[in-house]
Amino acid sequence: MKIRGGRDYIKFDLENGYIVKAEGEMLIGGKFVVYKNTMKAWEPPHENEEFCEKDIEGIIAEVQRITTKDTVQLVFE
Repeated sequence: MKIRGGRDYIKFDLENGYIVKAEGEMLIGGKFVVYKNTMKAWEPPHENEEFCEKDIEGIIAEVQRITTKDTVQLVFE
């Protein structure tokens, strides 16, 4: 998974080619708050495919697995 973004959004690029965008905000101290309720659909060309709570849970689990103390800490709310 690749994680990229800006001050007010983040994109999760899954290894299978699917991408989902979430809104959020960068906090002082290297933390980024991700608003789970803004994760609603896959990015094109997969925008018409089903996106559900199970997908969100899988993304969060993968982020937690790959996050280290040396990376930006993502907090899901």
